[in-house]
Formats: sequence, C-alpha cells, structure tokens
Amino acid sequence: MKNIIKGFRSGSWTYRHPTDGEITIAYQQAGSGPALLLLHGFPQSKIIWHLIAPTLAKHYTVIASDLRGYGQSSKPAGQPDHSNYSKRSMAQDQVELMKHVGFDHFYLLGHDRGGRVSHRLAADHPAAVEKLMVLDISPTLAMYEQTNMAFAQGYWHWFFLIQKHPIPETMIGADVEFFMKQLMGGRHAGLSIFEQSCWDEYVTAMQNPACAHAMCEDYRAAASIDLVHDRADIAAGKKISMPLRVLWGEHGLVNQCFNPLADWSKVALKVTGKTVPSGHYIPEEAPDILIEEALAFFK
Repeated sequence: MKNIIKGFRSGSWTYRHPTDGEITIAYQQAGSGPALLLLHGFPQSKIIWHLIAPTLAKHYTVIASDLRGYGQSSKPAGQPDHSNYSKRSMAQDQVELMKHVGFDHFYLLGHDRGGRVSHRLAADHPAAVEKLMVLDISPTLAMYEQTNMAFAQGYWHWFFLIQKHPIPETMIGADVEFFMKQLMGGRHAGLSIFEQSCWDEYVTAMQNPACAHAMCEDYRAAASIDLVHDRADIAAGKKISMPLRVLWGEHGLVNQCFNPLADWSKVALKVTGKTVPSGHYIPEEAPDILIEEALAFFK
C-alpha cells in the first residue's frame, strides 16, 4: 500500500498488549507542534485523511494511524468474548502508539469507528486527551438503544456484521467489491467522493480474509463487550471531561435518526457541535469545512 498522504512518512510499531499479545500499529506522521491523532472509520484506513492531513500538519504534529484490524495494522483472530476488538483494547493501542512517538497527551479526531475508539480512549485515559472531536456518530449505546426501522434499514451492516462467525465473513468474501459498493455507494454522495487509489486500497484490504474477520469482530465487540463498558461508565456517573466537538452530516442517517448533541451530552460534560453539508464521509466529502472546524477547535 502506497503512502497516499502527501508529505507524510510511514511507520509501524509493535508492542505487547497486556492481554492480547503483540500488536503492530501502522501510522503516518508529519508536522510539528502539539500532537493531533486521527482515527479512521469502517471499512477504511488512515488514508481517509489524505485531503486534510497535509494542511493540519502545518499547525500540528499529525499522526494518522490504522486501527487494530484495519489497513496495515495487526489483525488477530477474535476471542470468544470479542474483547480483543473492544474499543478499550483498540484505544490502548493508540495510547501506546502516541507514547512511542513521544506524546503523553494530544488532540484527538475520530470518524465513524475511529470516533468510537476515541470515545473509549477519552473515557479511559482522560489525562491523555486535551480535546476530542468525533464525526457523524452518536455514542454506540445510544444508537443501539434508539434503533428504529429507518436506522436498521439504513445501517443494515451494523446487524449483519455482528452475526456469528463465519457467516458475514463468508458472504462478504464471495464478492467483496459488490459488498463495498452496496455499503459505501449507497450513502448520500455515492462512490464519486473516493479517489480511485483510495477505493482500490479499501477493496484490497477487505479482500484479505483476516481483515474482513477483524472488521466483523470490531462490530461484534460493539454489540457486546463495548456496551458493558459503556453501561458501567453510566452506572458510575463517569463522563468525558475534556471539550468535545461533534460534527455530523446533514444528509446522513445519524442526522435523521438521532440527536447527537443530546446523546453526547449524556456522556460528556462540555459538548458543542453542528451539522455540516455532507453525508457520512465528512473527511472526503467536506474536507475544507473539516479543516476549518478542526483548526478552530484545536487551536
């Protein structure tokens, strides 16, 4: 996979997770100054930031990493309780990565699944995160508890990917590109927003059975152990304390089915946000708006 984020240097780092063994996290880095960690969503990789990372790197030390199970990072087989794809474990990867590159605290921006990892990272490691921005999500527990027919139909993959192994893995593997086109092309902007080289990389990654399995495990964890962790925080009265900025697409299903400001205010103390003229894939649909928002919020 080529280095599509221009001006960024590629790297990877392996560490021993306390319960999950050796995990390698791939990343790209550029810039100087305060650190800003960028976490991508499903079924993508760190290259989603290729339109905004070079500009942000003029102001920050930008690190764009692949989540566990995605891109060029490790893809271990899922454990029976899916705990090695819990957002807690995936967040720990990123905290350790940031320590490796020299930062004990940083700004954090996450889209989609990366936003869910960011939520858990901020909850578990509040001293590490100075400010948090999430894109086009409400909290996982809120979205499951408020599921209605419109959400179930529009976000069908949430309920498909959590099925028992190897049902979704086998069905995806039968025609990966068909699955990807139905999933990503069915959103507001279609497939035209994805540069061909990016699209090719997303498809190639999913064609790896280990990657398809890992992504399913990410969703299985979200529907099981992640909800346990989220409910435990609520029961303990634990809320995210750093400033949280939420952006969501005007034309997306999150805007149609949920109230992100209200949802996030139940789990965080300092929440601001708004809709943007975009669908779900904000970093690739509305990069200029996202750059403006990020520079204003993280200043």
